Parts: sequence; structure tokens; C-alpha cells
Amino acid sequence: MNLWVVAAIVLALNLPFGYWRSKVRKFSPSWFASIHLPVPFVIAIRIYSDLGFELRTYPVLLAAFFFGQFLGGKENCF
Repeated sequence: MNLWVVAAIVLALNLPFGYWRSKVRKFSPSWFASIHLPVPFVIAIRIYSDLGFELRTYPVLLAAFFFGQFLGGKENCF
């Protein structure tokens, strides 16, 4: 699978978690869970897409992860 397709999937995966994060108190257990629960899914996507863990993939997927969280937290996203 292409790096950009995986990045789009990671971004879409993080939208609901970003929405959840924006609705709970900062630094609460729910807040930490909303940030960390998608991580195993992202790792699974990386493995099953045969993308691996090459150094060049980290900046793109980290940006997709955090941008998905950011967009999901915006009021007009949903």
C-alpha cells in the first residue's frame, strides 16, 4: 500500500479520537486514552500494509496522526 494511502487512513482513524479528546477534561484518563488508543491500530496498519517502519515514513504518519487529532477536535469537523 502507498504511504499516502496509509497516511489518509491514519488521519481518518484519528478524527473520532480527536473529537472524543476535545470533549473530556485535559489530562484525565479519558484524555490520555483518546490519544493512545489509536496507536495499536496505526501499528497494525503499518504492518499489514507492508509499509514497515522505515525512517522516511515516520514524519508523514506522525503528521497524519496529529493532524487527525487536531481536525477531530475542531467544532465544525463533524
